[in-house]
Amino acid sequence: MARIRAGQGILRRKPIELIEEGVEEERLTRTLGLWQLTAIGVGGIIGAGIFTLAGTVANGTAGPAVLVSFLIAGVASAAAAFSYAEFAGLIPKAGSAYTYGYAVLGELVGWLIGWDLLLEYTAIVAVVAIGISGYFNFLLGEFGAELPAWMLGAPGTGEGHQVDLFAAVLCLLIAYLLTLGIKNAARFETVVVVLKVLVVLLVIVVGFFHITTDNYTPFFPYGVGGAFTGAATVFFAVFGYDAMSTAAEESKDAQRHMPKAILYSLAISMVLYVLACLVLTGMQNYTEIDPESGFSTAFKSVGLDGLADVIAVGAIIGILTVMFTFMLGVTRVWFSMSRDGLLPHWFAKTHATRHVPTRVTWIVGVASALIAGFLPIGEAAELTNIGILLAFVVVCVAVIVLRYKRPELPRTFRTPGMPFVPAIGVVFSIWLITFLQWQTWARFAVWFALGLVVYFAYSFRHSNLARAEAEGRRAEGPPAP
Repeated sequence: MARIRAGQGILRRKPIELIEEGVEEERLTRTLGLWQLTAIGVGGIIGAGIFTLAGTVANGTAGPAVLVSFLIAGVASAAAAFSYAEFAGLIPKAGSAYTYGYAVLGELVGWLIGWDLLLEYTAIVAVVAIGISGYFNFLLGEFGAELPAWMLGAPGTGEGHQVDLFAAVLCLLIAYLLTLGIKNAARFETVVVVLKVLVVLLVIVVGFFHITTDNYTPFFPYGVGGAFTGAATVFFAVFGYDAMSTAAEESKDAQRHMPKAILYSLAISMVLYVLACLVLTGMQNYTEIDPESGFSTAFKSVGLDGLADVIAVGAIIGILTVMFTFMLGVTRVWFSMSRDGLLPHWFAKTHATRHVPTRVTWIVGVASALIAGFLPIGEAAELTNIGILLAFVVVCVAVIVLRYKRPELPRTFRTPGMPFVPAIGVVFSIWLITFLQWQTWARFAVWFALGLVVYFAYSFRHSNLARAEAEGRRAEGPPAP
């Protein structure tokens, strides 16, 4: 059996053979099947990318080349998806990139990735909530309703705006849903994902007959660089499978189902993204696309006001699934870090009957509500990307390292083209990071530094592995004179 050796310090790794589910009060319930997992993945990928960010990037960053932005992001995401699929079949535990990094590259790397994901996933929930709020305001305008300006957006997003109240409330509602138990929450997610996909298909089919090819010219109004910058912004819209993989410990047969669910969800989503981008930029000139409710205003521009309202309702309902997936992800990462002792065990305690981490769920709900209420969507979106891209780098590197260090481990899925496919994921992810603005780097650096302080002040000494090392030293006795 694998043993933990004393003296490994920040490089100590949790042996894969010893990754346990924890004691009864820290255990999650296995209830999710293949299609529920796939629905969670699709729910996390399709949403803000189509209904919000496609219009935002097309209008001010890439023009019709927003299609290229999604394809670039999709290539990088697919390379990483293979790596996630291999790990999901090998280590079917909660935590995703955090757990994989901890097991292969060491405690400090695992901690930093987990710490990053706490911020990134929480910010994604907020971004999506802001996107839904944009469509909600569009609907209110259609019905002639007017709300006080102070509650319609974050400071700086419009005259009189002080807080995006609707977005903040949505974050709290999703947190409440997740506290009801994973089985009930997953049923809701599956039903809503089906409705969302039907709305997207309706958009594509009807919109196809209202495309004006002149709208595709110029295709690169902001240059090729604009398409790459757009890719860095929309990247978070094509990796919902990452958050879905954090639910591995709640899957009935994670080793077989998780790899399939990851690949199925990405494939379905990328096909819909490409078709939707073609329709959006073909229906309306990129300069006229509304950054917040792109498809609704595009259909309204061709006289389909009724369908525009249907799309707005579909967007509000559908984007809820993205919030669900990423809030599920951040709570499971936090739960795993706490169960491993890197954060106080108080956070790892689950509900006595529902077996979900309600404490961290409510904390994340409040934090995402504050971000959604007081940050503009552009700043919040860029806040999400750098940590996720680094997580992709870690997972792609880790899958290469583990394949060559532990080739004998049983793998239900093997990343093809080793080591070239994971290397593509590393190169693309680092490349996309370079397109992010300096403000994003500054925020990340502050969060990264804070994480190091927390790790060395608390986690380094309190982790389960640190305690095991201390017990091992005591068992060995004092050194011989």
